[in-house]
Amino acid sequence: QVQLVESGGGLVQAGDSLRLSCAASGRTFSNYRAGWFRQAPGKERDFVASIRWNGGSTYYAESVKGRFTISRDNAKNTVYLQMNSLKPEDTAVYYCAAGDGLGLITNPRVYTYWGQGTQVTVSS
Repeated sequence: QVQLVESGGGLVQAGDSLRLSCAASGRTFSNYRAGWFRQAPGKERDFVASIRWNGGSTYYAESVKGRFTISRDNAKNTVYLQMNSLKPEDTAVYYCAAGDGLGLITNPRVYTYWGQGTQVTVSS
């Protein structure tokens, strides 16, 4: 088992920045791909970004490309999501995930382990 705990969410204004952190414990976190998803009220959980186990490759949703950056520090068992130029439409609960399933990395089913989520609210 891998336990994931997100932090860093909050209420900010449009154009501001936030950095989310996801601390992992349990089984070897560095073995897994990590990802960030988000879910707005009444909507499905959407893919945001993903990073390979060794940090060698990253992938982003088009809506956040150029504004968000995913990174990881396996020595600290932590994944980060740096969010810049935030927009009101970025408002959602952000979830950290880890896994090694087969399939598209944008598919939540690829990820086995999930955190409890952290709220990000961007006011206009």
